[in-house]
Amino acid sequence: MPKIVDHEERRRRLVDAVWALTVRGGIEQVTLRKVAEQAGVSMGQVQHYYSSMQALVRDALDRAVRAVNANIEKAVEAAGATTPEAVLRACLHALISPDEESMRLMRFSLAAAGRAVSDPTMARVLAPGDDELLSFTSGLITAARQERGVEPREDARMDADISWALATSLGVDVALGYRSPETAARVLSHHIDQILGVLGSGGHEATA
Repeated sequence: MPKIVDHEERRRRLVDAVWALTVRGGIEQVTLRKVAEQAGVSMGQVQHYYSSMQALVRDALDRAVRAVNANIEKAVEAAGATTPEAVLRACLHALISPDEESMRLMRFSLAAAGRAVSDPTMARVLAPGDDELLSFTSGLITAARQERGVEPREDARMDADISWALATSLGVDVALGYRSPETAARVLSHHIDQILGVLGSGGHEATA
């Protein structure tokens, strides 16, 4: 009986090798041969799935973006978030998570962003968010304000953009060891309290 090959698992293995090598030595040091060695496969297998280093790095970047989005969704589920405010807090705090996988993704993203001057697509994993995400987040902000009886404002989309930019920046600080996850969580919680107009009424504990 012929062996069933899991092509997706092989691609994930090669991408995982790119992430590990990039975090360890920078993306400029990653080669197809080093990826093969890291993944424990032949050069032929790497070239079977990726015709060039550029193709492999771009797939690694695309998968990193999807992994970050998946981590955000998992954070919402883990928090049992049901109200707009709870979902908002869980989404933003997911970017400063101290777990090992999140830190590795953030460090890979930082290394990839270093190539943004010559290849702007390399920076998108650290971008504050696309139009769909900002619209979704601004909707959460508006709904959370309504639940709290805060007067309607026209700045929800701008606040959404600032919120993702801040969460990303804090995530970078945590990944580089510039801030502790607890300090970053307090800063982010303070910002969320501000945009929801809840400062002075007790605020909220930082989300882990």
